[in-house]
Amino acid sequence: MIPNTLVGPKFRKGQKVVFVGGEGVIKNYRPESESWIYLVEMPLRPKQNIDRVGYETMLWLSETDIS
Repeated sequence: MIPNTLVGPKFRKGQKVVFVGGEGVIKNYRPESESWIYLVEMPLRPKQNIDRVGYETMLWLSETDIS
């Protein structure tokens, strides 16, 4: 049996992060496939080309997609 060597999350709740396509704040995270994925909430801006409301402003990103 191979032991699980998952290291703790790199980012924390409330932390501001950037990624390709935008920026946001970590709202939650969970382990997945020997890494972590993060629920990121993007801020609503007054001048958007598309309308975003509610959960459309949140997305799950892998740890490798965030800086």
